[in-house]
Amino acid sequence: MAKELTKRSENYSQWYNDLVIKAGLAENSAVRGSMVIKPYGYAIWEKMQRILDEKFKETGHENAYFPLFIPKSFFSKEAAHVEGFAKECAVVTHYRLKNDGHGGVIVDPDAKLEEELIVRPTSETIIWDTYRKWIQSYRDLPLLINQWANVVRWEMRTRLFLRTAEFLWQEGHTAHASREEAIQEAETILKVYADFVENYMGVPVLQGVKSPSERFAGAVETYCIEAMMQDGKALQAGTSHFLGQNFAKAFDVKYLTRDNKQDYVWATSWGVSTRLIGALIMAHSDDNGLVLPPKLAPIQVVIVPIFKKAHQLEAITEKVQEIMKALRAKGISVKFDNRDTQKPGYKFAEWEMKGVPVRLAIGPRDLENGTIEVARRDTLEKETLHVENIAEKIENLLEVIQKNIYQKALDFRTENTFVVDTWDDFKDRIEKGGFVWAHWDGTAETEEKIKEETKATIRLLPLDGKEEPGQCIYSGKPSKRRVVFARAY
Repeated sequence: MAKELTKRSENYSQWYNDLVIKAGLAENSAVRGSMVIKPYGYAIWEKMQRILDEKFKETGHENAYFPLFIPKSFFSKEAAHVEGFAKECAVVTHYRLKNDGHGGVIVDPDAKLEEELIVRPTSETIIWDTYRKWIQSYRDLPLLINQWANVVRWEMRTRLFLRTAEFLWQEGHTAHASREEAIQEAETILKVYADFVENYMGVPVLQGVKSPSERFAGAVETYCIEAMMQDGKALQAGTSHFLGQNFAKAFDVKYLTRDNKQDYVWATSWGVSTRLIGALIMAHSDDNGLVLPPKLAPIQVVIVPIFKKAHQLEAITEKVQEIMKALRAKGISVKFDNRDTQKPGYKFAEWEMKGVPVRLAIGPRDLENGTIEVARRDTLEKETLHVENIAEKIENLLEVIQKNIYQKALDFRTENTFVVDTWDDFKDRIEKGGFVWAHWDGTAETEEKIKEETKATIRLLPLDGKEEPGQCIYSGKPSKRRVVFARAY
């Protein structure tokens, strides 16, 4: 089964596509650019959802749901926002079909909508129109709302999980009484995202702000986390936006201050999407298939019985039931693969492809000796352990695997992070991939020229970036500090 994958070293893009399909995560649908997320892929998303949802609620947020359709006129109210999304909008123009007289259907020309509806690419406009009714006074603030939803952005070039016309995400939308409070909210959420991606996904991230040209449409500041994939490209793993009073002014959302004055509220929005599953795949997996961090694996342990006769399976099953009970008591998800339609070798390859962190194999000889074979997915190492206290041993091993997966990704990022000072060195390094720390003069013109000539973009201005006077690698003009460039997804 593992041999069916294209090798990463030969064609990274094809390897990724093969892996998504063969690991049973998702597939292309009949609708161009849209995907079917299969049960195993959706189980990963459900785990991500549960963990993030808990973190949002711990920081005071509540879930709500807003309409899928947004009146077209709403997009005219915030100029930068409409400009940012105009080319990606799906538009509903009619509300009825009718029989064409030949056994098919056509759009009923008499059923034209008075005002076209946009299928949401993001929900700022519909939510801020609603907030006008919800917010009257400082007593109504802060308003901290999150929504789990689907959105549509009409992408021309799509790739499963990474860029699809429709995808799943969460979007937070908050309203505050002061600029400082809104900025603090945007930064808090950035930390929540960074903690999740590093400590659950096992992917190290850089935290920073986007350059003005890379900001979210309508934002004053966009905070982001950037991760490095195994091909050296960057992937934006999450964003948190400080929107200032832009949307409050566009939708006339005012509140009565403690001083009895009318003022516009301050806003944030933030989100992560099913693109995180793409990041998970590309950051850790290998030529044998998926490598999943234990904290997000739908199945953390799989047990494969080795037997030839029915009575052997009966004896093994009895022992396995004990082991499963002990593992589940520790909150470990476990599957007993006792199918008699497939041989152990096939099962080993299948669960390896699906990235299950730990595989246990047990046969008649193991029963006699009181042992069990333990295989790690991250290193492919195997060892035979005594079955006594096996649940505790597996619990410890899962922690070791989680840390090792993160460390391996961190080491890779460290090895592929470079500091350059000349244009020639920059072009050379960008061609090889990785994060490049270099001086930039702060102008959109220079940023665009660099992008045109190298396909590299400014991924972020690091939050912890120290002031370090230098010269822009492209223009030679003065620069206060380095920024991070990379080619990106």
